[in-house]
Amino acid sequence: MGISERQVRLVRAAGRAGNFEMFDASVAGSDIAPAPVSSRCSLAPGPDRLGEMVKTITIADLADGAAHAPVLNEDGRLVDPVMLVDIQPGASQHAQKRARAFAEGCDRLLIGVTSNVASRLTAAVDLTLSTADVGCETVAVAEPEREAHELAAAVVRNPQAALSLRQLLRGNVRLPVRTALEMESYAYSTLLGGLEFRQWLEDRGPLAPMATADEPLLVGRTDDTLYITLNRPERRNAYGREMRQALCDALRIALVDRSVNQVVVDGAGRSFCAGGDLAEFGTTPDVATAHFIRTTVSAGLLVHALGNRIEVRVHGSCVGAGVEIPSLARRVVAAADASFRLPEIAMGLIPGAGGTVGIPRRIGRWRTLHLALSGQPLPAETALRWGLVDGFADP
Repeated sequence: MGISERQVRLVRAAGRAGNFEMFDASVAGSDIAPAPVSSRCSLAPGPDRLGEMVKTITIADLADGAAHAPVLNEDGRLVDPVMLVDIQPGASQHAQKRARAFAEGCDRLLIGVTSNVASRLTAAVDLTLSTADVGCETVAVAEPEREAHELAAAVVRNPQAALSLRQLLRGNVRLPVRTALEMESYAYSTLLGGLEFRQWLEDRGPLAPMATADEPLLVGRTDDTLYITLNRPERRNAYGREMRQALCDALRIALVDRSVNQVVVDGAGRSFCAGGDLAEFGTTPDVATAHFIRTTVSAGLLVHALGNRIEVRVHGSCVGAGVEIPSLARRVVAAADASFRLPEIAMGLIPGAGGTVGIPRRIGRWRTLHLALSGQPLPAETALRWGLVDGFADP
């Protein structure tokens, strides 16, 4: 079967939109060069058009295929990347069954809104906001409709990142952890070359690199226990290249030395880990190199491999990698002041240190998506109730 003229136009439009656009970042250590403003294609509308973009549909609408129009138009732009679904009683069993089938096969992100109504549809959509918890597929909020529009706005601002995360969360839970981490890295590395991340880099501007640390990590041993402490308290233990490499080296000690029966990981200072060093974002020479670095120097994979031999003790701010890596441990103990946040969507990226793998295995894909789209901190009490942490540390 030949390629139609319309398909050719779609491929060309996708290239103009940045989906296949090449960029010059051949010098190691340099920021990924933003595209000239004249060639940049806005993927999201301005705030004045946000209300137009977010549609609310009923279960009957979903059953009739309202969410199944093509998500890409002929210019390669994402159309209605998110829709709100009003999940209320009244729909027939037949309509609910068809709606679930359409939701499972939908290309756009679906946010359910309900008033404490238990429905099998909540498992099929990507996230449901309710006035009360009715299972791991829901998040209880005071005003579900208002928050649903706030989350939808985050999707409209960075639709490529949001939809990439949706795809990963739906697929990764069925994969072995190593394979799932590789899929996460492919998606993350792809987004490094996307327009959304380039725009974030441009808005952020250049940052001074973090100074070299004498000891980014403290490692000690008492009897059969290996203690590892993140040691950049002046930077809230930002997870940069030095710390990543040192942490992986330390974790490998326990993997090869079977006399180590327990590994305890914690952080010095006021925070366990404030996430990646922002000055290093976008500094890999190309996205393929970024993928291989992410998969060959993966603290999350090593933490998972240690199984029940490792315990991570967190406190203060746990941001990005600071919540993603611990989520892959068998046991996570939190101080009462701990809070957990995933800020990557607002940067045009997705969690890339194991967050699409470990976090949904603990709290489900629905609540993981809420954590990422909202970008808001999750307090320790809620993290314990959801299962993101396993217990509280003694005062």
